[in-house]
Amino acid sequence: MQSMFRENDLSISQKIAKINWWLVFLVCGLTAVGIASLYSAAGGSFDPWASRQLTRFCVGVVGMLIIAVIDIRWWYRLTWPLYFIGMMLLIFVEAKGHVGMGAQRWIDLGFIHLQPSELMKIVVIMVLARHFHGASPEQVRRLSFLIVPVLVVAAPVGLVLLQPDLGTSVMIVMAGAGIAFIAGAPIWLFIGAGVLTAISIPIAWQFLHEYQKQRILTFINPESDPLGAGYHIIQSKIAIGSGGIEGKGFMQGTQSHLNFLPEKQTDFIFTLWVEEWGLFGGIFLLALILLIFIVGFTTAMQCRHTYGRYLALGMSLNFSLYVFINIAMVMGLIPVVGAPLPLVSYGGTSMLAALIGFGLMMSCGIHRHSKV
Repeated sequence: MQSMFRENDLSISQKIAKINWWLVFLVCGLTAVGIASLYSAAGGSFDPWASRQLTRFCVGVVGMLIIAVIDIRWWYRLTWPLYFIGMMLLIFVEAKGHVGMGAQRWIDLGFIHLQPSELMKIVVIMVLARHFHGASPEQVRRLSFLIVPVLVVAAPVGLVLLQPDLGTSVMIVMAGAGIAFIAGAPIWLFIGAGVLTAISIPIAWQFLHEYQKQRILTFINPESDPLGAGYHIIQSKIAIGSGGIEGKGFMQGTQSHLNFLPEKQTDFIFTLWVEEWGLFGGIFLLALILLIFIVGFTTAMQCRHTYGRYLALGMSLNFSLYVFINIAMVMGLIPVVGAPLPLVSYGGTSMLAALIGFGLMMSCGIHRHSKV
């Protein structure tokens, strides 16, 4: 390790004053959209989804602020221990995890079903930010220097694929590749990986589960099985299109409230929102998300140390990947992979992971003047 952080310690009051309250406001606004949508999805009731989501957010936002004020030097030092804890949790899931919807992805803690793979995406970004921190351009271009990042990504991806969870595995790989690209890894490496991936598709196809193959085939031609595998995406497109410019009105979405739209509280919540609020509502939600990304990007650019810069950019990238994949999925632009819309979709672990990411992002901003 080439460096240590050196800065004058800030008092708690100074750290609180440096919290990016604009980001807190935007996060609260995005969560409010989710709670309103969950209230509508339940037919005008806070139970069973909106009340739990609100409770989790109130607890989680406190945790987010605590993470934000903790000295970033502590997160730097805890990176590898957190990674190994995450790996142990993934191994535990494989051995004794809770089974639901045909997959073994959760640890039943009673008050929440913890999905370690969601948290592992955050930890992988932390490890890669630490690995590339302080490295010279010449080091980053050396293949020997990139062996550790490849192993850091490959180990959890292998365990997540066993659950099976192809969508989360792809997300971890994309986030890892994004950090490596930002750090200056050679372009030919990404081109080579893309070519190798394309060549290996026929081989990889043989190892996919039947439902995964069906999702891809349905994406290519959803009308081939309109009442079966293609039902989800067809109904989603109908709901989005029927919303028009101004939408049908709050709690007036016919596709969702007549139960034509499946998983309306989780994967397809964007569809419910657009059906009720139309194009204007969709643009408002996307603008809110774009502002969050801009704040994250600005925070990263203001960091004087590369660890904070890579970490904040990584959290912004992870958030953006979730948004892109979820919205592209419900619009039929990519196969259905089961990615939630951050802070909007119902889910405890996905909300926890998002708030942890924002907390780390704000910690980078508060301690942006640390010197390496």
